This record gives sequence, structure tokens and C-alpha cells, in this order.
Amino acid sequence: MAKPGSKLKTVRLKLPVTTEDLRGLEPGMVVYLEGRIFTAREGVYKKAVEDGLGMPASQAEIGNVNFHCSPAATIKPDGSYDMGAVTATASFRFNKWLDKWFEISGCKIIIGKGGMAPEVYLEKFVPNGAIYLTTVGYGTGALLGRGVKQVVTTYWREELGLAQCVWVIDVENFGPFLVESDLQGNSLFERENAKIAAGLDDLYSGLKPAILKRYGETDNREDEVI
Repeated sequence: MAKPGSKLKTVRLKLPVTTEDLRGLEPGMVVYLEGRIFTAREGVYKKAVEDGLGMPASQAEIGNVNFHCSPAATIKPDGSYDMGAVTATASFRFNKWLDKWFEISGCKIIIGKGGMAPEVYLEKFVPNGAIYLTTVGYGTGALLGRGVKQVVTTYWREELGLAQCVWVIDVENFGPFLVESDLQGNSLFERENAKIAAGLDDLYSGLKPAILKRYGETDNREDEVI
């Protein structure tokens, strides 16, 4: 991460992207997107991968940036859409589908919340020339919603509903996101967590045991229930 007072490196990517477009990105950089993205979460992954239906449309139609997201959207009486916010969902539960997902989708960027395990980046993202972008903190759905230019269309809406269906969206100045994994599989969270963990023993040393405890609380970090 950048030192206090320094300016974060910011990159603006025009979509769709190629692996070459991503080559200069490093963990911790700020990214804004312009172009076409699509949402896809558990329901879509299951239909596309487990049920063998493949993608609902060509890459030219939906793009190659997948947002793990459930938009706050409504359908107007004239059939158009109103999308006020786009809030990311946690990505760790998508791991089991990623091998086939990259094969059928051709995605080069996946956006979500919280990131994935470092070995997932190395084993699944790196061979496919893809990176992972993470949202910046909580409560950014409305901020990201400002970058939505238009909803192009939806797929599998009748089967999956508004929350789980594929939304194809044109965006502009869409962000901010942080580069969590780069093309080498380096992880921002892994790097920064290691720095924090190195000082935790000193931070906790000398503290008195808690008098009042709730289920899952412990004085030993290794025993903590999460």
C-alpha cells in the first residue's frame, strides 16, 4: 500500500481488456472502468458451469469483466431499468467453478468483495491471464451506481430473478476498485495481512484476560472462532 500522505496510483481501463492491458497493474493500485461489464453470481455460475448451459450470450455482447454483484434495480413500467446501486458480494464461494468459468467466459477481470485465497490466484487466475479487483470498504454500492450509464439487457431473469440474473451494464468512471491480485498472482490482502500479523503478538502482550466473554472469544488468536 502507499505510504501515508502519498498518492495512490490510479489507472483507467477501457473495456473489454486484454491480458496485455493488465500487465502494468500492481496490488494496491486504484482502478476505474469504462465500457461493458456483466454481473454473475451463484445462480449464473451453476447454470453456466454445473448445468452445462454455457454463457447466455457472446463475449462481444456481454464483455469480459464479471462483477460478483446483486444490483439494486427495478423495472420501470416502460420496460426500462433503474439501477441505483451495485454492491459486491463475497467471492470466496465461487472458487469451485472458476476453472470452467474462465474457459467458457474468457473473463480477464473479476470484481468482488474480500478477495480469494492466494493459491486460487496462482492456480486459476494466472493461467488465464486474469486479475481480481476488490471494492473499497463497505457501503460503496451507491457510489458505484453513479458509474452506471445504462442497463443494456438481462439474461435468465425469469429463471433466476432480479438478484441472481445476468445484468449487462455499460459503465463510465466506474470505481474505485483496488487491484487485489495481479497477473503474477500476487495478493494485496496477503501482503498487508502479513505485515499486520507480524506485530499482533506484541500488540496483545501484557493484556489482562477478559473478565466477561461471549461464545467464540479467546485470548489466543489461534483458537479464535470466526
